[in-house]
Amino acid sequence: MKKKRIAVLFGGCSTEYQVSLQSAYAVMSQIDTSLYDLIPIGLERHTGKWFWYRGELYEIPKNNWCRESVCTPVFLSPDRGIHGLLYLENGRQMMLSLDGALPVLHGKNGEDGTVQGVLELSGIRLIGCGTLSSALCMDKLAAHRMAEAGGILCPRSVLTESSEEESLKKAIFSLSFPVFVKPVRSGSSFGITRVKDKRELLPAVRKAFEHDTRVLIEEAVDGFEVGCAVVGTEKLLTGEVDEIELSGDFFDYTEKYTLKTSRIHVPARIPAALAQEVKETACRIYRIMGCSGFARVDMFLTPDGRIWFNEVNTIPGFTAHSRFPSMLKAAGISFDEVIRMILQEGLA
Repeated sequence: MKKKRIAVLFGGCSTEYQVSLQSAYAVMSQIDTSLYDLIPIGLERHTGKWFWYRGELYEIPKNNWCRESVCTPVFLSPDRGIHGLLYLENGRQMMLSLDGALPVLHGKNGEDGTVQGVLELSGIRLIGCGTLSSALCMDKLAAHRMAEAGGILCPRSVLTESSEEESLKKAIFSLSFPVFVKPVRSGSSFGITRVKDKRELLPAVRKAFEHDTRVLIEEAVDGFEVGCAVVGTEKLLTGEVDEIELSGDFFDYTEKYTLKTSRIHVPARIPAALAQEVKETACRIYRIMGCSGFARVDMFLTPDGRIWFNEVNTIPGFTAHSRFPSMLKAAGISFDEVIRMILQEGLA
């Protein structure tokens, strides 16, 4: 049987560049090379240039991959019939057709529909969420409006495009503290601040504006965060629900990747019937957002048992200790099986 040629994209012009390197290494290490011809494609952090990386995979998480000796510049072919990449070899233009591409990119310029769009434009089969669902889920305001229209509970929020004090006073008039101040388009909790009163609001908004031109001010939900891994397009499979136990204000970037003071419980410490309801809600949200392939749906659970929408991560963390594979592992699905399922689904 002829091997399928799969490109795995990593790196990118994003504040989450380093996280992408870790995730992509974990994914590529689990790909069965007897079935797939693996083509690692690195996106340089500052220029965004694409390179076909031909070195050792273990150099990627150390950020030691972008070296001329092991990298060949590549370009997306505008010819949809090629559905692949172009590169030069000994002065000759060469073609590298692909059966599919799996972006393992986090945050802006990777998880937001930009890369998905150029891949689809080039006729390359995309493994994972498409352009529209990726862009929608990256935009917190649009995602909340979409979820709410689909009958999902969402926290009250207001949008601001100004950090002027008077504008902020008007914006938050209808909200109750504490609130979360968030860049509309940012991942891994970059630029997010939990604000307890009006005095803390302006610095938090200015911090959020460092990451985006629009800022969402959202009422905090009285409860704790739960998540659910979802895999599939037509038929959906879920992992076990997880629960984040916090000792600080919220699950920020440091806590997400170090768990210094937080704990993740998987399965979540909730009744089985409620866990089933969380899974069903996650699948509803996944459908509402038009997701495909895989995603992690994050929600809040309140003391009265109500489930509120938080966000959808269309390319969740993929390290062996990340939440997405941990939820599926708790459901009896190993990491290598997760990767196999995602590739099979994406190429079907």
